[in-house]
Amino acid sequence: MAVLIIAANLMAQQDPKAKEVLDKLSQTTKSYKTIQIGFSFTLENKKNNVNQTNEGEVALKGKSYRLHMPVFSMDIFCDGTTTWSYLTEAKECNISGVEDDKDGALNPANIFTIYEKGFNYSYIGEENLAGKVVHVLDLFPVDKKKEFEKVRLYVDKVKNQIAKAQTFNKDGNTYILVLKSMKTNVEMKDDYFKFDKSKYPGVEINDMR
Repeated sequence: MAVLIIAANLMAQQDPKAKEVLDKLSQTTKSYKTIQIGFSFTLENKKNNVNQTNEGEVALKGKSYRLHMPVFSMDIFCDGTTTWSYLTEAKECNISGVEDDKDGALNPANIFTIYEKGFNYSYIGEENLAGKVVHVLDLFPVDKKKEFEKVRLYVDKVKNQIAKAQTFNKDGNTYILVLKSMKTNVEMKDDYFKFDKSKYPGVEINDMR
């Protein structure tokens, strides 16, 4: 009886319908050599009457990414091994090694892979989002010590692509990521994801590895 109860709980945690949607999403994402997206990133806290939206761009190629966030005056380069965080106004670049995502929180660089590990998931239903029919899924972190309670994904039913994602933090903050544009299989050389100090005269380098 105990075994049956445990098995039933596991099935409830890993909703078969949600898994079907995530498997298709994963298959579609992995079929692209590169992904280039423009996005809006919103911080919302209804209790404190906060609603701030900013825009940015991110390019992805395997484990490499390049993130442009003008509002923070920051460009982040990552080749899968090393990360360069360039502060454009300060002309300062901090270099660090790449570590596994310890927090698992949503950010523009991991939006297409966040669901792959460390979550239980459930299927909520279908919605109309900006004229598109999307699947809505909730992801719950297995590690309850995480700073967030859940991530909600909106997956385009036809294209099997993420259209929107929300992270609900325990402190009342909600982070909303909306894809504004998306290009796939754009030619990007590996050097595009590496910081070349020769292109940034006067930059101060801080190697923190």
